Amino acid sequence: MTAFDLITAESELQGKNPRTILKTALAHFDNIAISFSGAEDVVLIDLALQIRKDIQVFSLDTGRLHPETYRFIDRVRKHYGIAIEILSPDYVSLEAFIKEKGLFSFYDEGHQQCCGIRKVEPLKRKLASLDAWITGQRKDQSVDTRGDIPEVQLDAGFSGPGKQLIKFNPLLNWSSAQVWDYIEAYQVPFNDLHQHGYISIGCEPCTRPVLPNQHERAGRWWWEEATKKECGLHGGNVKTPE
Repeated sequence: MTAFDLITAESELQGKNPRTILKTALAHFDNIAISFSGAEDVVLIDLALQIRKDIQVFSLDTGRLHPETYRFIDRVRKHYGIAIEILSPDYVSLEAFIKEKGLFSFYDEGHQQCCGIRKVEPLKRKLASLDAWITGQRKDQSVDTRGDIPEVQLDAGFSGPGKQLIKFNPLLNWSSAQVWDYIEAYQVPFNDLHQHGYISIGCEPCTRPVLPNQHERAGRWWWEEATKKECGLHGGNVKTPE
């Protein structure tokens, strides 16, 4: 691991390709991990393993994922011969939430509380043990909230007193088409749901296929306003629409 200067890195990595960003991330941080859930993240795994074989990979199991997603996670594990750490919600908090609100409160009250328990808190516990993490965020996933994200940043949402967490977004400037070109060219595993109209895939009750020419995030939390389509995993680092 070499010394890391965030300001210099922000300047040097601006507009750079994913491989260059990953090389920088892995050269400067030993205690770093890839957050894995969707197509973009498998591209990151594929690229990262070409640079370093011991990269940490973790995935959030909310307890509400599609069966296809669980099979996909295991397929990726076997394909690359890697360990994938599965993070689960705190069962005490989850049981209390379900007892009070039921299993589908998000349709009436919004998804933030459910996502907070099932996704944000498990992620927070994991990130507390890391110095840096790598995500598959792209600008074109949400122009409203992700348009100003840099290639590397201080993670304002998960850093704390005396603990700075660095976040790398290597695929930031890639389009969905570029992601899928890579997947097809290099035979990267992908979720079977992508063959059935699903583009952005989350929990089963909160995800549905999209129609032709619809934005990929239209299938997530479709009953809410378009400007609210963030689950909180990147909430401290994305723009809040006015």
